[in-house]
Amino acid sequence: MGAAVTVVDAHHHVWDLSVRDQDWITGPELAPLRRNFTVADLAPEARAAGVDRTVLVQTVTVAEETPEFLALAAEHDLVAGVVGWTDLTRPDVADELARLRELPGGRYLKGIRHQVQGEPDPRWLLRADARRGLAAVAEAGLVYDLVVLPHQLPACVQAAADHPGLTFVLDHLGKPPIASGEREPWETAVRSLAALSNTVCKVSGMVTEADLASWTVADLRPYADVVLDAFGPERLMFGSDWPVCTLAASYGQVIDTARELTEKSDLRQIFETTAARVYDL
Repeated sequence: MGAAVTVVDAHHHVWDLSVRDQDWITGPELAPLRRNFTVADLAPEARAAGVDRTVLVQTVTVAEETPEFLALAAEHDLVAGVVGWTDLTRPDVADELARLRELPGGRYLKGIRHQVQGEPDPRWLLRADARRGLAAVAEAGLVYDLVVLPHQLPACVQAAADHPGLTFVLDHLGKPPIASGEREPWETAVRSLAALSNTVCKVSGMVTEADLASWTVADLRPYADVVLDAFGPERLMFGSDWPVCTLAASYGQVIDTARELTEKSDLRQIFETTAARVYDL
């Protein structure tokens, strides 16, 4: 990518199981994640891969996590932004967002995310209380990260159309079924989302949607090509999804794979400029 290009990793996590459980880490397949992962663990791998800034993303719907992440950002030069969680449906969500920004490290709050993928209602984002919360996120000048499954993408399209002043960032390409090789209805829905100018997509989370043990770059390419075509490099950003990615690949493998998948595009946009712009890093 050239020596002048610095890399932003726009999506990673950390957790400390002595502080709180990560109740989503269940079963033998996820067992390797049942330990602590810290910024200090990530830093040497990130620096070795040319990453100089990251965005730390929420993992659980627990109010205490976001203040902890803001404090981590204030403590570690590597973390340049935080996508936190707050209850979008609470009546005083605007006041809560303002409170978070007044905390130590509050200036690092760049976005909000909710585990919509776990909501049984595929139209959760279109509920009146969620819509009010999205409006508050927009009013606060923050962005909204979408962690959803393919069947929830139509609601994302409607939400983005209804809130043109809010930037929606699609995490993990909307989790296409890479392991099965199927592309529909994911492709049609993700192209509909990309047709809206206030949407952005993360080139992230692909290796863990593929076969964990035997994935190849060729398995991932059809899905990467769809978002490259639909969003263009100016609305794509790289994210490692560390440490979840380690179920299928090392940090270095993930970034090398992303480079290979996007090598014919504007790598500076995908690996630096888009994230820096969207998250105001």
